[in-house]
Amino acid sequence: MRLLLSSLFLLLFISACLPDTSKEIDFKGLNISGLEVKANAHWLAEKELFLYSTANKKLAYSLISDDENQVQIRLKNTVLSANSKLNFPHLVSHGHAFTFDENVSNKRIKQLLKQKLFVVGVNDEQTVVSISKLQTGNVIDDLYTSKSDDGDEITDFGALLTEKSTQFKLWAPTAKNVSVLLFNEDKTAHPLNEIILEQDLTTGAWQGIVKQSLFAAYYQYKIEIFHPESQKVETLLTTDPYSLSLSANSEYSQITDLNHQTTKPSGWDEQANPEVENFEDNIFYELHIGDFSATDSSILNSQVKGKYKAFAEQNSEGIKHLKLLQQAGLNNIHLLPAFDIGTVNEVTNKRIGLNDTVEKLCSIYAAHTLCQAEYVTRDITLFEVLNSYDPASTDAEKLVSQLRPVDDYNWGYDPFHYTVPEGSYAQNPEGNARIVEFREMVKNLHNLGFRVIMDVVYNHTHQAGLEATSVLDKIVPGYYQRLNPLTGLIEQSTCCDNTATERKMMAKLMTDSLVVWARDYKIDGFRFDLMAHQPKDVMLKTRKAVQAVDPDTYFYGEGWNFGEVANNERFVQASQLELAGTQIGTFTDRLRDAVRGGGMTESGDEIRKLQGIGNGLYTLPNELRSQADSREQYLLLADQLRVGLAGNLANYPLTNAQNEQVSGKDIPYGNQPSGYALDPADTINYVSKHDNQTLWDNNQYRNDFNLSIDDRVRLQTLGLSYPLLAQGIPFLHMGSELLRSKSYLRDSYDYGHWFNKVDFSMQNNNYNVGLPPHEKDQQNWQVISKILNKNSDRDLAKAEHIQFSRDRFIELLKIRNSSKLFRLTTAKAIQAQVKFHNTGSEQQMGLIVMSLTDKTNLDANYQQIVVIFNSSAEQQTFNFTGAEKFKLHPVQAASSDQVIQTSLANEQGFTVKKFSTAVFVK
Repeated sequence: MRLLLSSLFLLLFISACLPDTSKEIDFKGLNISGLEVKANAHWLAEKELFLYSTANKKLAYSLISDDENQVQIRLKNTVLSANSKLNFPHLVSHGHAFTFDENVSNKRIKQLLKQKLFVVGVNDEQTVVSISKLQTGNVIDDLYTSKSDDGDEITDFGALLTEKSTQFKLWAPTAKNVSVLLFNEDKTAHPLNEIILEQDLTTGAWQGIVKQSLFAAYYQYKIEIFHPESQKVETLLTTDPYSLSLSANSEYSQITDLNHQTTKPSGWDEQANPEVENFEDNIFYELHIGDFSATDSSILNSQVKGKYKAFAEQNSEGIKHLKLLQQAGLNNIHLLPAFDIGTVNEVTNKRIGLNDTVEKLCSIYAAHTLCQAEYVTRDITLFEVLNSYDPASTDAEKLVSQLRPVDDYNWGYDPFHYTVPEGSYAQNPEGNARIVEFREMVKNLHNLGFRVIMDVVYNHTHQAGLEATSVLDKIVPGYYQRLNPLTGLIEQSTCCDNTATERKMMAKLMTDSLVVWARDYKIDGFRFDLMAHQPKDVMLKTRKAVQAVDPDTYFYGEGWNFGEVANNERFVQASQLELAGTQIGTFTDRLRDAVRGGGMTESGDEIRKLQGIGNGLYTLPNELRSQADSREQYLLLADQLRVGLAGNLANYPLTNAQNEQVSGKDIPYGNQPSGYALDPADTINYVSKHDNQTLWDNNQYRNDFNLSIDDRVRLQTLGLSYPLLAQGIPFLHMGSELLRSKSYLRDSYDYGHWFNKVDFSMQNNNYNVGLPPHEKDQQNWQVISKILNKNSDRDLAKAEHIQFSRDRFIELLKIRNSSKLFRLTTAKAIQAQVKFHNTGSEQQMGLIVMSLTDKTNLDANYQQIVVIFNSSAEQQTFNFTGAEKFKLHPVQAASSDQVIQTSLANEQGFTVKKFSTAVFVK
């Protein structure tokens, strides 16, 4: 007791994931009451500790382990090293540093990290006044990854096969013991049963070798480790974070070799390998694997609907649609996450789809409301039940919402294992079978002429701690997850348990995983979810590693600046502004908001109240443009849009609405610059993707009630024309060309195929199939009902409207691909060859006029191109000297759209009909 009351002790609590609000601690029989247990102490480097606090520096400090030996190590005040100040900017201004008051060996420190430890504060009266757990992720990096021959140099983590042996290697530096449990393919115990691994104290890795090849056998790691969630030493069973194959529902890792012929579909090694000359030649088409085929009635084999196998179909409506788009110039299929996730049951008979019967639902989920209703026939499908409901009611959303725990749907932003294909999209999710099916999908898309892009999510895990789908946080608690510096809780800004990609081994896991996808699955590029939650230098190093196996890979992602890492709080982020000039693309909200409107998270009547601010350029009601405040806002939107069309370049010169000569970075976007890119490959242009309402639904929120259905369809095409004809790289949401609706659902990530379905037969766009689920949109029900009533079916698209939209979209694809002037590859070329007319304070409202002039012999056909975007509700003529030398682009001249065919170029200038984009060529 005298020992504890003589100094401040620091409890090394390996993971601060536990929300411990206890005011009382029992330490070897000692009761210390009235103290709040914090987690604001950080072990930064081998001999550096830091207290994130404004506590009294005169207190005495000690490091104490709560084990059989009750180790005490006195601490003394010091000054942080320059290296720590550089690496931990979010800490250094909020506390004070310590080092040890005695010589503590490297070996002893590594042993301490396997134990339960505390920090306590003692005042001059020898009274304990503070106690803290210790965050240890940073010192683990310092001890095990800071040298040239330690953990992050290892290249063979996981299960490695040779002809005569199998090696297991796991990085678990704080574990007390690690072994491998082996299982046969039927999950019974393997004859070898358990393999004891030994730890390399330099690298922190545990390793063992079996003198035989165990191809296709299953395994789990058994780890003895102190875990903060239970505050005791646990014996945990977990899968391998470096898994390359898994059992159904990912309970077991499988030993495999991705070069083995049984893991390859027929023709894998001979498949086509589509290439692009420049990054700017890419056009991305984002689709969810399930959405693509789950409701496609042209697929007769129900077993392949919603599966990888659907891309092997030859004549399904979906495949025919993709072929049309590819012929027009679409060249990339962007797949929403297809790695192993933790949210969908991979066993078909244990989950529910729309084509399943009520009887099956009740056998799995007897508590569902349908199973309590006597009037519901048990042999009808859920699709038939949903189709019987009044779309003005809440019946559909209630049924769908209640299905979520057992249905077959999720977008997939719930990482379980980063480097294995998701099993719920496979006909057989067991082991190597899912690998073969995934590879077959990639092969079929390549053979159709598409590059394949994969959406990846390394910024968080599905779960952490001791939860069922936690892996990383069971193996090295508190290391892989990013913790709050004061509370020690896992940061949740991404939605879930954030990962710490600033840590060496998390960055390595991401890099190693991406190399596997590029090398062994032939994935042609990657879209990074919430990319700005990762360091810029990590992204650049990772791209270099992937380029070593796939030189023309392309990286892009979400560069949003928010959360605990905002404004480079912890490191220089992979954010919009910081990635300028790297040719890693970031989605631009500037062009998106200027076109379709801001207020992406607004709800209810607030959306309609945003007219002139939240409304985009092409949904701004005409009568509001005549008002002074709305005109001012319109002119700003127009300037933002011009910057977007010029590749979002920071240094693009233009005349602003105040008649000043400025650059793209001088046009404001809130408190940020509109232009931030330094290269056109820095920018991904879009007006619709999986997040938020679809373009069609967004427009119905904002359009005038009396707008005709024909005009609404034209507005959809006009909206899509901006990213397709802009400099930079276009990104398109599957079905936006088909007027795709989710019945106003703002966030459809887990709400099944009823709200997410796409009809490639073009008979229906899924509009008004029921009020959207209450969890996301109940606050919008009143305004949605009002819109539906006021529009009087003017918002209901028929087959001819959907086909019209599809045909216009194909024309836009053809136009973009008809000239390299739409795909300039340098900022210098854009500054020299792209010009905007109709600028300044006296510009014609509703017209964006852009000319592209060939000054470098890029285009053998056209010397100059003029694009006119008319977002107004009336025909407009723009005076342009020499317009009579131009003609309508051949694609539009041959269009089935008789309105666009009437666009004129003559001595008076260019004349364009309402809500239209016309392209003229010379």
